[in-house]
Amino acid sequence: MIGIKEKRLAKLRRKRRIRKKVFGTDVRPRLCVFKGNRYIYAQIIDDINGVTLSAASSLEPKIRENMMGQKRIRISREVGRLIAKRSLEKGIKRAVFDRNGFPYHGCIKALADAAREEGLNF
Repeated sequence: MIGIKEKRLAKLRRKRRIRKKVFGTDVRPRLCVFKGNRYIYAQIIDDINGVTLSAASSLEPKIRENMMGQKRIRISREVGRLIAKRSLEKGIKRAVFDRNGFPYHGCIKALADAAREEGLNF
């Protein structure tokens, strides 16, 4: 059976492998996603200037009130829609998707699909 330390190291290796290739610029910033056990976070980041351009999470009151008792995938869709709307308001139409070492399915996929549906291209 694989231990917790090995799992953590495997995730860190995946994250480093992804970050070698994915880099956000001011023209095409990075959409970084982090998924914890309870909440999901998304940020649009310009890596050249080291600035977060916009952010959304499931901790925000707007999402928490509407999504109380809902499934995590549905909450992830709402976070994806919200981050796409906020980035489009700031004039960001294209981004690079950074799944942050997480497998591309479930909540991560739902967030990405919802952001694409709202008009964010990556």
